[in-house]
Amino acid sequence: MRRKFVAGNWKMNKTIPEARQLITELLLTLKSLDGIDRAVCPPSTSLPMAAKLLQGTGVGLGAQNMYWEDSGAFTGELAPAMVAELCEYIIVGHSERRQYFGETDGTVNLKVKAALAHGLTPIVCIGESLEENQAGKTAEVVSRQVRGGLADLTPEQGAKLVIAYEPIWAIGTGLAATAEDANAIHRDVVRPALAELFGEQVAQGIQIQYGGSVKPDNALGFFTQSDIDGALVGGASLKADSFTAIAKAAAES
Repeated sequence: MRRKFVAGNWKMNKTIPEARQLITELLLTLKSLDGIDRAVCPPSTSLPMAAKLLQGTGVGLGAQNMYWEDSGAFTGELAPAMVAELCEYIIVGHSERRQYFGETDGTVNLKVKAALAHGLTPIVCIGESLEENQAGKTAEVVSRQVRGGLADLTPEQGAKLVIAYEPIWAIGTGLAATAEDANAIHRDVVRPALAELFGEQVAQGIQIQYGGSVKPDNALGFFTQSDIDGALVGGASLKADSFTAIAKAAAES
């Protein structure tokens, strides 16, 4: 049985005091939820504070980005070891990183390998644009991103991954794929591509989150599907009541 995994991607939101307040509120509920994995991914400025607050609570911590080199003249970047000092998880290849900062399947692959080498669990984001979706290219695009981003990994490395399918047209728009449609992509596209890379047994064990306008009122519908193993939550993770409601839905499912 794959455990449900709910992670909050705060993006470029929350100062350190605001982040401390939100985590404090979240812990009132999150640390008592059994049977699911849960994590928060605040901006890098709040990671040291968050690591202290979350220590021993069972709630994981993730960073939103890192570079793949161990050190060097890469102004503004975080090295894998810097992230690993504080975090268990790292978001890799988010569509906003691809759109605004030029990330590609190739650079995603480098980051995934660097993350695994430093003991981090990559949350690898994949997903198609509205134009690609309307052109019937969802399966083609998603399969290409899985194969490119995860190229040359061993089955043992593959077993340590989390995948987040986030259709770009659903992120922050209020639009969400139907639970059935999202599950079909997970079951019929993503997991078969993982099986090609790592074998069926490993593929069946990998958590595949859905992301894209997940809210308290639609979360349970996603989580009761056969191949949706949780959510990577954006906007709704910035309010304690909404994120904890989503986490509760995961626990109930």
